[in-house]
Amino acid sequence: MRFYVYVMILLLAACQTPHGPIASRVELIDAELQHLMRKADVKGMAIAIIDKGVLVHVAAFGHRNIEHDLPLLTNTIMYGASLTKAAFSYMVLQLVDEALFDLDKPLIEYLPNPIKSYEDYADIADDPRINVLTARHALTHSTGFANFRWLEDDQTLRFHFPPGERYAYSGEGFYLLQLALEEGLGLNVKAEMQKRVFDRFEMRNTSMQWRPDFEENLADGYAKDGTFEPHDERSGVSAAGSMDTTIQDQGRMWAGIMRGDGLSERARTDLVRGQLGIVSAHQFPTLAEDKDSRTGKIGLSAGLGVVTFGEGKDKVWFKGGHNPWTGNMVVCREATQQCVVMLANSVRAELIYPEVAKLILGETGMPWWWEYNQ
Repeated sequence: MRFYVYVMILLLAACQTPHGPIASRVELIDAELQHLMRKADVKGMAIAIIDKGVLVHVAAFGHRNIEHDLPLLTNTIMYGASLTKAAFSYMVLQLVDEALFDLDKPLIEYLPNPIKSYEDYADIADDPRINVLTARHALTHSTGFANFRWLEDDQTLRFHFPPGERYAYSGEGFYLLQLALEEGLGLNVKAEMQKRVFDRFEMRNTSMQWRPDFEENLADGYAKDGTFEPHDERSGVSAAGSMDTTIQDQGRMWAGIMRGDGLSERARTDLVRGQLGIVSAHQFPTLAEDKDSRTGKIGLSAGLGVVTFGEGKDKVWFKGGHNPWTGNMVVCREATQQCVVMLANSVRAELIYPEVAKLILGETGMPWWWEYNQ
């Protein structure tokens, strides 16, 4: 016991200098992370650490399947959830760089047919607000839609406010943007993501659609109460969240995003620039109108596919991904080009993410109260 306490004192002392060389303290980080996992009963969790834009550490702990005593490995296929949205946004910015797409052109102007001819959007065809909805609105979660139409009382898509008026997280906006790319530009989103993101960052075990070879090393999910949920085989391509991936691949991707590989300097700057101030007290429920003055004090804002706060050397940006059995989070310091990428097939991992992020990056001011409705 004394030895453990001594090790923890050394670890905490090391972590008081978050801008120091992370690579020199990864063993201590891994030890404390496993301790936190045991305390919170986290079934499986993996991390990737980026320092100065370089992937310096990847590790996985716990199980991908408890029942069969299968370990979680760094090449285990895990559900990317809404981290997909950030990867998709990165692809869209490449199209913008090449003048193939305009973030501020109404999406209906890309569609070859009237919006009412698309069955999924017939319900909003006569609402004039559809005429001004753009890709920027979709990427900043300010479309005015609910997160998903099936969350509405009647499961019907509708506008709750004019596009651009405020932040309200919505997967529906990404669906419409995907439609505009596929119908209007004739792009295959799966192929574009593969070429422009996954191949670029050598993500060999990542796809927007289920691959049969994933089944050999797959992470199943565990709810907050420990309930088991088998990994879903996502047959459709969804910009809002169909990506299957590994921690190794996510480490490569976020290192590349941090460096801005494949983007112009302007596009990379826009990615994490505050595009729309966030005033909501919490991210979820998405349409709640409660406000919190702390968001303004830290400059909490929607970037393009990520959320950002702070300025200059204090700028931090992040992206989460969640379902009842999955908890993913990426937190990045812009000035030092440092990130921690956290994937878990046990949603209980979200209970320890604030401690893990602080352990690796130091105190960032990350608004966990907003992200996790604390």
